[in-house]
Amino acid sequence: MKKTLIALFLLSAVAVMAQKPRPDAFPPVPDTLSPKAITMATTLEEMDTWDKYPTYEVYMAMMQRFVDSFPDLCHVDTIGTSVQGRLILSLAITGSDLNDMYRPEFFYSSTMHGDEVTGFYLMLRLCDTLLRSYGTSQEITSLLDRTRICINPLSNPDGTYRGGNNTVARAMRYNANYVDLNRNYPDPFGTDPLEPLQPENEAMINYVSQHSFRLSANLHGGSEVMNFPWDSYTSFEQLNEHSEWWKQVCKRFVDTCRLVDSQRFRDVTNSGYIVGGDWYVISNGRQDYFNYYHNMREMTMELSTSKTLSTTRLDHYWQCQSHALINYIKEIHNLDDSSSVGIVAPVVNMRAYPNPTTGAVTVEGTRGTYHYDLSDRPTGVYIVNVEGRPVKVVKH
Repeated sequence: MKKTLIALFLLSAVAVMAQKPRPDAFPPVPDTLSPKAITMATTLEEMDTWDKYPTYEVYMAMMQRFVDSFPDLCHVDTIGTSVQGRLILSLAITGSDLNDMYRPEFFYSSTMHGDEVTGFYLMLRLCDTLLRSYGTSQEITSLLDRTRICINPLSNPDGTYRGGNNTVARAMRYNANYVDLNRNYPDPFGTDPLEPLQPENEAMINYVSQHSFRLSANLHGGSEVMNFPWDSYTSFEQLNEHSEWWKQVCKRFVDTCRLVDSQRFRDVTNSGYIVGGDWYVISNGRQDYFNYYHNMREMTMELSTSKTLSTTRLDHYWQCQSHALINYIKEIHNLDDSSSVGIVAPVVNMRAYPNPTTGAVTVEGTRGTYHYDLSDRPTGVYIVNVEGRPVKVVKH
């Protein structure tokens, strides 16, 4: 028996060593200016081309413009302020259909590590796309009418604008107190953080406590992989009870991205997803805290191999991931309301044909036959809700 346990341990160690190290596994390197092409938008008009990062003032103006342009669809919440007094904001978006009063709450939050700014850009562009598509896209209109979506594009503004409000080129991982915000949450498994709870995290905890988020994601960069609970344990030590559900959700996300660029999400695992602790065990992380204490499911999305992505690559990453990011929001409707944290709906075999499809698709349910037309939809993986159950359809 002892030999068997030793063998299992060695196999586990080899598997972990074969994977790319987690981007936060090592201490910070000496500060240097980024050699990448970093272009900043200094006006709202310059940001309209979506090929730049916003200055802090432009970011503030963008959030206000969303509200001014779409007052019936969104408002800005102030989550709190950073150590240096910068605002931590969230845009709350929901449709105007009053016939559906109950709407589950979804949360995207990005860039708690200040130099991981791909998600910052993607979240701003996602806000813009959701608002502009309401009323013209049946898919987005239906999603907003059935869901309350909160998007926090930047949760560590002091780290991102460490070099001043006009550039992200000198962004750093930490907040202004040089604390790693993803090692600063109360740990559900008994380890206290080394530093006092930071104002950014205290504000985030209070904000989440005021809501009933059922599904969320925390956006990072430095690798490309879907990281799901737990971070504090390997799957051998303690398997998350929703592990199989997470695998299905992660696979749908990765598959959708790879339809646009087949090389995405391959630098850590071939599948593109992993249990956090199987990649690298950490304590006092945000993901485990919110999953354990706040009655919600949250995963960590590592969205780009570069932490501070060159602005010349921003549009490509949007084209690759935008549909997957929208699909992930839809996953909230595949949770069973009978569970406090959501259980996947019972699996019922439903035949969808043709699948993949270039347009029309037929789904045979238990109570009838259903027809859907995806002709005007972009290439991707779609989740079709049939009789209250998710059916995966691939559009080519």
